Formats: sequence, structure tokens, C-alpha cells
Amino acid sequence: MTESSLLKRITISPEICHGKPCIKGTRIAVVDILGWLSAGMSYEEIIEDFPQLNKQQILVALAFRL
Repeated sequence: MTESSLLKRITISPEICHGKPCIKGTRIAVVDILGWLSAGMSYEEIIEDFPQLNKQQILVALAFRL
């Protein structure tokens, strides 16, 4: 995944989640996804709790860095 393809899937706007990087089209912050993963949630559990996400978007959150 190239940096440019990542940036197309992540949005940063001061009006959304106080400017935290979010998955485009959602109000789900990258840091939240990383927190859920570090707490031991599986991709499937995250998608079950947040059906607007898919596995590719979770992988984008993992690959993203400022």
C-alpha cells in the first residue's frame, strides 16, 4: 500500500473528531482502531461492533502514520 493510496482512505479535518485522522466517510479515528486492536479485539469483532468498517480499512489504520 503506497502512501498516496493511504491518504485517499484517511481524512483529517478539524471539524471531525477534533482533527484526529479518521477513516474516510466515517467518524472512526485511526487511534481508536489501534486501541481496539491493542486491547485484543479481532478484525471480526471490530467489524461486528462497527459495521461501517471493513478489514481493508482496519489494515489502512494499521499502516497509517503521520
